[in-house]
Amino acid sequence: MSPIKNLNVTFETISDNSSYSEGDIIVGTVSFRLTKEAKVKSVYVKAKGDANVEWTEVGVPVERLQSAHRRYFKVKEYLVAENDEGTVLPKRVHIFKFRLKIPEGRMPSSFKGKHGNIVYTFEAKVSRSWRLPSKVLKEINFVSKSCPHTPQMMCPQSSSVRKKMNGISKGQVQICATINRGVCSPGETLSVVAKICNSSSRNTRLKFKLQQVTVYSCQDNTNSSKETLFKMVGETIRPNSEQTASCQLKVPSDAIPTLHNCEIISVEYYIKVYLDVSFALDPEVVFPLVILPPKFAPAQSREAVGPETVDSPAYSEFTSSTFTTGLDPILTGLQKELKEVECHWANAAHAHLYRNGVGTKRARLSATTTLENV
Repeated sequence: MSPIKNLNVTFETISDNSSYSEGDIIVGTVSFRLTKEAKVKSVYVKAKGDANVEWTEVGVPVERLQSAHRRYFKVKEYLVAENDEGTVLPKRVHIFKFRLKIPEGRMPSSFKGKHGNIVYTFEAKVSRSWRLPSKVLKEINFVSKSCPHTPQMMCPQSSSVRKKMNGISKGQVQICATINRGVCSPGETLSVVAKICNSSSRNTRLKFKLQQVTVYSCQDNTNSSKETLFKMVGETIRPNSEQTASCQLKVPSDAIPTLHNCEIISVEYYIKVYLDVSFALDPEVVFPLVILPPKFAPAQSREAVGPETVDSPAYSEFTSSTFTTGLDPILTGLQKELKEVECHWANAAHAHLYRNGVGTKRARLSATTTLENV
């Protein structure tokens, strides 16, 4: 029977959510009790970060297993130096302090998904010659400092789309949508506003959706999954009518932050504003959304006040529009207000850069003007 009892690791908390990031130092103690004098080969602690993906592709005539692995770091510290002849420890409670520094670099946050995970672990081990080692393994929550957003995404984002109806339906439908910002944290609420012109002969319905897209990669093979985290259905929009709709889109508090710096796993988010058109492809406006960990998220922006008339990407069946036809009466008086809002938040973004000592000379001059008016 092993004389090593109650092997335990205790961490000194460095943040409110007990998370670690690049460059942080893991500080704590390893403790155990010896029921009798014992000779140990070594006592050490080790931390490492690994990403793994694995899935099975069903094919003919055989199934193929796809897997990939990435190692991000591995650090080790001996608390009792390794000695093949052994180091004698007396019968008592032993407590060892440790300090392990996580290397700098672009490393992804912790993640667990259907076909893969990114796991950071801490291990303490007591080794003895010709005996099974005693060890304890704990997962540590790793939050990457690498943020994939730009200051421009803190400003309101606008886009539009137009679709001509085919078949027995006549006319066209148009959507012009705005979100108040393209960056947020889990648990926050975003404002989405959309204006619709239904110049067709068919009823339609506006829908809002927040979608998570996870992609697992192995060489040239990928396996993706989509999950809807939020969905809201608006009222019916009758033929030859116009309507403005708004949505308070709540990001789930347990949403995984955007994952962009792992070679084999990625997590992205999209806000979709679309019209449900029967027997036809739904016209949609898509906004990329970056979800950041709370401790790295910038200050919140104001609510969206209305859609701006900007070009959007072309679709095979949909054409982007600046809404110079059909929707002009709806947007009259809004364009000037939206331009003023956009300028305000652009200056606020420059001010944010100025306060943090980064940005171009032009951004600094703009920020100086903004700060003088705050």
